[in-house]
Amino acid sequence: MTDKPSVLFVCVHNAGRSQMAAAFLHHLSGGDIEVRSAGSAPADQVNPVAVAAMAELGIDIAAEQPKILTDEAVQESDVVITMGCGDACPFYPGKRYEDWELDDPAGQGIESVRPIRDDIRGRVEALIASLKETAG
Repeated sequence: MTDKPSVLFVCVHNAGRSQMAAAFLHHLSGGDIEVRSAGSAPADQVNPVAVAAMAELGIDIAAEQPKILTDEAVQESDVVITMGCGDACPFYPGKRYEDWELDDPAGQGIESVRPIRDDIRGRVEALIASLKETAG
């Protein structure tokens, strides 16, 4: 592990919620936090509506690719945030785990995805604040 905290966002397909959360954390932390995202059953591509919703805020996730969740990714992370992946998420003692209950943007239009995006942003901002408290 590095000196900076590391966060892993996990959802089933790693195509919407976890991609938006990872992008927000990377963008809002200014690189002070190591960011990973993965899925227990990754999709073929990032949800285009999630890409569009993030683009509205000037954050480009179009080049991102869903990644498979590995034990190594969990072991290398200080904080693991799950988003509806159920029992597929591995558990290791000593890690900080949070489960964020969020609607799945899959199959929804932009009007439905914007509130999910905004909810994720608020949670990421709170996460950054809590990580700074812990570190400082």
